[in-house]
Amino acid sequence: MIFPEQRFRLKDGRTCALRAAQPEDAEAMLDYLRTTAGETPYLLREPEEVTMTIEAERAFLKNSLDDPRALMLTVWVDGQLAGNGSLSPVGSVSRVRHRCSLGIAFYQKYCGLGLGRIVLETLEDAARRMGFGQIELGVFSCNDRAKRLYEKMGFVCCGTTPRAVRYKDGSYDDEIMMVKRLETT
Repeated sequence: MIFPEQRFRLKDGRTCALRAAQPEDAEAMLDYLRTTAGETPYLLREPEEVTMTIEAERAFLKNSLDDPRALMLTVWVDGQLAGNGSLSPVGSVSRVRHRCSLGIAFYQKYCGLGLGRIVLETLEDAARRMGFGQIELGVFSCNDRAKRLYEKMGFVCCGTTPRAVRYKDGSYDDEIMMVKRLETT
């Protein structure tokens, strides 16, 4: 989806820019994916599992731009990639066409600045404009900070997948599924 750049003021006074990811962001996005996967246990991948080539990432980002029902946002602070947020349709058949899936992550050094709320509000607005009636996401049960934010933003728990994630040390975590209805009927 084409998304014009938007600017917002952060809690520390700096300005962030949100814009659709571009194919030329591929290298920065791959670095971001590897780094954030190593910074937090709350993402699905380990750093070594980020194996896409720059060419494959460029193609992925181009396809996202060309898809009117998907959005890959990049978040920039002081000219540096700070994170991303995305919307993708759950499916294209009529019975699930109203549903989209949301993903969001930031480099740890940018957490606590209000980016999460800004990106969630922006993605919710985009989801409405794309015609979605429901946003869905999964959050690991131990990620209390993210759960609190999602709840403040109107997401509700609709189920739990026990032992959904297995860490390298052999421990597990549950995944909480959350949903926010955008439709009023």
